[in-house]
Amino acid sequence: MKSVIIASLACSAAAFAPAQVGRSSTAVQGFENEPGVIAPTGFFDPLGFTDDIDQEKFDQYRTAELKHGRVAQLAVIGYIVPEIFRWGFDIAPGVACADVPNGVAAIDAIPALGWAQIIFAIGAVDVRGWFGNFDIGKPDLKGKDEERALQELQHGRLAMLAILELLRHDSQNFVSPGFDGLDNMITGLPFMYGN
Repeated sequence: MKSVIIASLACSAAAFAPAQVGRSSTAVQGFENEPGVIAPTGFFDPLGFTDDIDQEKFDQYRTAELKHGRVAQLAVIGYIVPEIFRWGFDIAPGVACADVPNGVAAIDAIPALGWAQIIFAIGAVDVRGWFGNFDIGKPDLKGKDEERALQELQHGRLAMLAILELLRHDSQNFVSPGFDGLDNMITGLPFMYGN
């Protein structure tokens, strides 16, 4: 028993020992100047995904991060818009958009044909690039490319966190209705509901 106590004291004392200075990973050094590396975290890779990878693989990861961020931004908008507006068409024969509940409850309400339409539209855009590459609506950056790239990364990261929280909150409310004592999904903006 005494040896266990002594060992635990030694381990806890080691937690306050000075850290070794001068040892760093060469993989982190290679990517710490990339866009998206911001204070106070710096280059943040706690799971070591970028250990021992080359620039090509890092660019592939960054492209995936941008794509996931864009999808998350659309998902957040898709969560918020049905709270205040409903489209007037049928998502499937006999199922109007106005009849589909918001959030997680919509999964069971949409029939298989509606899911097929959604999956086809996503696949058409993702795989084939349908809808084209339009010049209309593109911002005139003129020398602000790096700043805008950083903003897009930050907005995508925030949207990924936001959609996870919306899904968590909505799922908990779906399982246990009224767990938070609130009637609406988005409670910080009462004007959305006419209050």
